[in-house]
Amino acid sequence: MPKLTDTQTIILSAAAQRADNLAMPLPKGLHGAAANKVITMMIGRGWLEEVDADLRKGEPLWRETGDGHGTTLVITDAGLLAIGVEPVVVKTMAAIRTHAAQPPAPKPPTPRAGTKQAMLIEMLQRPEGATMEEIVAATGWQAHTARGAISGALGKKLRLIVTSAKEEGRGRVYRIG
Repeated sequence: MPKLTDTQTIILSAAAQRADNLAMPLPKGLHGAAANKVITMMIGRGWLEEVDADLRKGEPLWRETGDGHGTTLVITDAGLLAIGVEPVVVKTMAAIRTHAAQPPAPKPPTPRAGTKQAMLIEMLQRPEGATMEEIVAATGWQAHTARGAISGALGKKLRLIVTSAKEEGRGRVYRIG
């Protein structure tokens, strides 16, 4: 293991503990020429690496590149080894922390039984499907309301795929699937 200064050890240890392996922000009191000297030397030894900062995620900037973008610092595998940490362990822990921070996927909404929406879904799931006239007669809705329910509630909210096709003798027939 290479000989590290206290400042280098603090920077690398902090980066190893962050989920995204960012070395930023630097320790309090380290700024200006001193920060530049330490970071330049750590980049030269391959312990840190400059990468584009994702400003939408709020990543702290190391320096601005002048074109409206900036860079941040991340610890490299060599930097992890310099403080005696296996890179695989850090990447596994980062993946676990990232996964734990993500909210669970929302479960899709389900229609209530006995409603007009449920009746509409049942009609559209039949092999013969349903025409707009049949839907209007069964639900008591006007045609524009039925089309809105098919497009909005079924298509967008419930993510059901509703197809329509013209059939000889029946006209336009709607089906789910």
